[in-house]
Amino acid sequence: MATLLFDLDGTLIDSAVGITRCVAHAFERLGEPVPPPEALRRWIGPPLRDSFGPLLGDAARTERAVEFYRERFETHGWLEHEVYEGIGDTLAGLAAAGHRLAVVTAKNEPHARRIIGHLPFGHLFEDVTGATPCGRLSHKPELIGEALGRLGLSPEGCWMIGDRHMDIDGARHHGMPSVGVLWGFGGEVELRAAGATRLAATPRELAALFG
Repeated sequence: MATLLFDLDGTLIDSAVGITRCVAHAFERLGEPVPPPEALRRWIGPPLRDSFGPLLGDAARTERAVEFYRERFETHGWLEHEVYEGIGDTLAGLAAAGHRLAVVTAKNEPHARRIIGHLPFGHLFEDVTGATPCGRLSHKPELIGEALGRLGLSPEGCWMIGDRHMDIDGARHHGMPSVGVLWGFGGEVELRAAGATRLAATPRELAALFG
């Protein structure tokens, strides 16, 4: 049996509304123009500082933007998501088959744990590894390494499952195979270019890969 490490945003939940509204809130609080809706979607996946930094060009303002983002996320954003159809049944089947499940996300870990704890299938995950609020851990290679350490595992026998190239890049850093899921925010071109080992168009296809 394998250990399956799941990304959160774009893999388990569609969190576009919550993330983009919190990004817009941060820009408004800073007194900056809010980027257009399509540009706001670039915040889905990467660490917050990586997305705010190039636009704001100042470390102090970037930190303020992260604070303002979290300000709204704490009260509203963490609930503004939808579970992808079929993912709950897929997770239940994988767990019943004996696979170990965990979450590895670039989202702030306290927020990620809060969301996972609220989901109907949250109890299926052994652990949730997320970014540290200070940014010490924020990129997928580091986060996967942290998850492996917590679970007492080596990369052999583990798979990273996610919708963005960062998930695939993180897996490749550790010599770990990966599944790129096509129902999230990255898409087939991005995931193939990143070197995903396998692709799954639906949660049912994902289940079949490990059936």
